Amino acid sequence: MGINDESELEANLQIGPTDLGQVRLFIEAGQFEVPMDFTPDEAEEIAEEIMAAAQAARSLRK
Repeated sequence: MGINDESELEANLQIGPTDLGQVRLFIEAGQFEVPMDFTPDEAEEIAEEIMAAAQAARSLRK
């Protein structure tokens, strides 16, 4: 499956800080749970990538 492939799969995403000073993305889909921990700097880089992708998606909708 690629980035442009649609899916009927539903997932829940939670984002928050951990007790160890990391930022956790926690993805739950059916019986699968995927915790992904990042340093604050890595999390900011990911946030920048999400913002850039959102801007690119907006430009495609016009």
